[in-house]
Amino acid sequence: MEVKEAKSKGLSRSFEIKISKDDMETKLAAKIKEMQPQVKLNGFRPGKVPVSHIRKMFGQSIMNDVVQETVTETTQKVIEDNKLRPAGQPKIDLRANGAEVTTGKADLEYTLEVETIPEFEPVDPKTLKLTRLKCELEDKDVDERLAELTKGQVTYKKKAKTAKAKKDDAVLINFVGRVDGEAFDGGAMDEHQLVLGSDSFIPGFEDQLIGAKAGDKLDVKVTFPAEYQVAELANKEAVFETEVLEVQGGKPADLDDELAKKFGFDDLDGLKKVVSEQVQSELDGQSRMKLKRAILDELDGKHDFDLPPNMVEAEFSNIWTQVEKEKEAGQLDEDDAKKSDKKLKADYMKIAERRVRLGLVLAEIGAKAEVQITNEELQQAMIAEARRYPGEEQQVIEFFQQNPDAVAQFRAPIFEEKVVDLIIETAKITDKKVDREELFKEDAFE
Repeated sequence: MEVKEAKSKGLSRSFEIKISKDDMETKLAAKIKEMQPQVKLNGFRPGKVPVSHIRKMFGQSIMNDVVQETVTETTQKVIEDNKLRPAGQPKIDLRANGAEVTTGKADLEYTLEVETIPEFEPVDPKTLKLTRLKCELEDKDVDERLAELTKGQVTYKKKAKTAKAKKDDAVLINFVGRVDGEAFDGGAMDEHQLVLGSDSFIPGFEDQLIGAKAGDKLDVKVTFPAEYQVAELANKEAVFETEVLEVQGGKPADLDDELAKKFGFDDLDGLKKVVSEQVQSELDGQSRMKLKRAILDELDGKHDFDLPPNMVEAEFSNIWTQVEKEKEAGQLDEDDAKKSDKKLKADYMKIAERRVRLGLVLAEIGAKAEVQITNEELQQAMIAEARRYPGEEQQVIEFFQQNPDAVAQFRAPIFEEKVVDLIIETAKITDKKVDREELFKEDAFE
């Protein structure tokens, strides 16, 4: 094998590699010899097909495999010999005519381009000084959460005929919807209970029933949303002939043992205990998220090195694909919606560069600390993913069992969290007590 370095610029390295046709012939002969015992052809005993006959029948096909194997092996050898750390899949460009190589008429020649991971010394986590926001669990936090549970268990009772409906009341109604004077499928219902303010109907429908009382008949005029699930009705104006049968007042459930039993607990104390643990878990999770953000900001500010262009471009492409989907769905962030595409791309390119930089820094810190991911951790991540699909858990687990490569998607996030844990354990961290509002305040992203 002949190897010649063609280019070394920044993080990009390029090599010209040649394997002589004689060496390729030797590899082909060895491959055929290796295969001979397994070859079965009519007219020959198993394993006794002559090498010359195998070459005649399958020579070019086998040579195709030999070429692929040789390119893979020689590429790996060049990378190892030059102590390269590829930042992605190497790019291979076959320079010789493929047909002539596989028929033994030409040497195998190709160009290997490798984008490498930059060499840099990561900051020592022990030197980092960070502040962790801590919020103590208060009784009022638990009480508020319990109050939300009672609101979700509302019972409605008929009000007096003269009572006017207000927000959070329920109305019992009959209605028929028409578009251009014609009734449409699914647009009529009798004795339907609608909670005003629930936003369960077409936008604007519930607002027009506020102030109505039993016996009222009115036309409710609305416009179907552009993204309405029934395409024929999207953006159409409709009139719902509506009759109010009853106005009903809501009463939240009492906070007692009976309510607790509805949620599967023996008594109110059991419910309170679990709610307290959930709220505490939320506080702890938010505290960690804020600390992780501070860690990443600190790491980003302490490192400045060249980034592999292809890695940055790939990261940006993923981000921009998501941005375009949000634009099409009208779900783009309010600030982003005001920006031109040029400005948006510049902003998200900076984010892509930050993500790549932090990914390389965390990888280097983790490598120095010999952070490892166990099969048990991958298994737990797989089970957690399966639980996101209630009723389909077994199918999800079977999918991962049949597709081991799919499990690899969990490695990066697990590794990142373990490196963050390592930094938290070794950095100098000062706890700062804050209230819930401060803990959950949204930080501006730069």
